[in-house]
Amino acid sequence: MVMRIAAVGDVHMDEDVVGRFRPALEELPRHADVLLLAGDLTRHGTEAEARCVAREFGGLGVPVVTVLGNHDYHCNEVPQVLRVLEDAGITVLEGTGTVLELPEGRLGVAGAKGFGGGFAGRSASEFGEPEMKSFVRTTRVVAETLGAALRSLECDTLVALTHYSPVPDTLLGEPPEIYPFLGSYLLGQAIDSAPTALAVHGHAHAGSERGTTPGGVHVRNVAHPVIKQAYSVYIVGEQHQEEPGFRFAGLG
Repeated sequence: MVMRIAAVGDVHMDEDVVGRFRPALEELPRHADVLLLAGDLTRHGTEAEARCVAREFGGLGVPVVTVLGNHDYHCNEVPQVLRVLEDAGITVLEGTGTVLELPEGRLGVAGAKGFGGGFAGRSASEFGEPEMKSFVRTTRVVAETLGAALRSLECDTLVALTHYSPVPDTLLGEPPEIYPFLGSYLLGQAIDSAPTALAVHGHAHAGSERGTTPGGVHVRNVAHPVIKQAYSVYIVGEQHQEEPGFRFAGLG
């Protein structure tokens, strides 16, 4: 059983970006069974920008599943953003999951924005000042809900979708000083708590595409500045392949 999973993140839509991805997206049903959006859909998290996302990524002929990113929270219009996306048929996850009935089988996707904190040996702890406890507690709670969502899904293939990174591998290229603000090992632990086949995230614009959790789950950073195309397609199944050759004009 093989499933073709397209993914991209950090598209930062506004009026001046509308139409940039659409020509390649029109071809999506030929190449993939689903599209995952790894957060930072907008520049500042406004309802108007969400309408741009809906125009660009709505009605593609395949299911579209997303999480929000930090940019999508900036203007405190999350309820409006969610309404616009859901009205466009885009499924938004936050500590929740969905099972898609695809021709190749049941694809389970569990998603959460995630948060920071750092990675093993160089991470913040839930100790000390209330502000530090709150920071780390946020990540812990998000990771716990992500893990619970992953473990709850009954499906043939399981995928984790986040904005923040679950591993340091895909941050290579970013300044090490900002790793604690780009992801957390707690997300990796959540992903490893279930039979996850693939984890995709965004956020790290200067990072690297490929990584692996301590438990051996393939992790891919699909931030648009990293993959430099409308989307990458990951073929998940016995081969765990990646489909090459998607280099779309105007998206480099």
